[in-house]
Amino acid sequence: MSWFEDIDNWFKRIQRYFEELEREMEEEMERMMRGVTPEEEEGKRGGKVRPRYYYYGFEISIGPDGKPRIKEFGNVRPKGERPVIEEDIEPLTDVIEEEDSVKVIMDMPGVDKDKISIRVSEDGKKLIISARNTDRKYYKEVELPAEVDPSQSKATYRNGVLTVELKKKSSGKRGFEIKVE
Repeated sequence: MSWFEDIDNWFKRIQRYFEELEREMEEEMERMMRGVTPEEEEGKRGGKVRPRYYYYGFEISIGPDGKPRIKEFGNVRPKGERPVIEEDIEPLTDVIEEEDSVKVIMDMPGVDKDKISIRVSEDGKKLIISARNTDRKYYKEVELPAEVDPSQSKATYRNGVLTVELKKKSSGKRGFEIKVE
């Protein structure tokens, strides 16, 4: 399958997602016109309440191999023929590798900085970020391009953008060199 077919299939999948979203929004408008809250309607059916936000986006970039890479984010997930709207939003994320550090930037509007939890896995190769506010929940596990030292890391949160700077573990020289005579 060529990458043109991959992109064509991806756009067809996106079209199905938007059709499903449109259908759900029409149902929501109809419900609102009846004056019924989501809790009342879901309570009658015994189901769980739908998320308050529908958040979906994608980023297209060209990879080092020259092929396009498509990254999707948000709380709309592909599952078979119909998309699934999840409560947790996967934020738009950029990972920038520098000489001695890795910088992770995430778009997470609408949460307080004291509600953000940032962890590094034991092996230092995965960053786990979650944020829980009254009306929004974010969650993302980021594979890091290098092993990092969490003790030398810092994070800032301004205007809905979380920036995490992680120092790479110094590889140092393992063993020693023997000169050949």
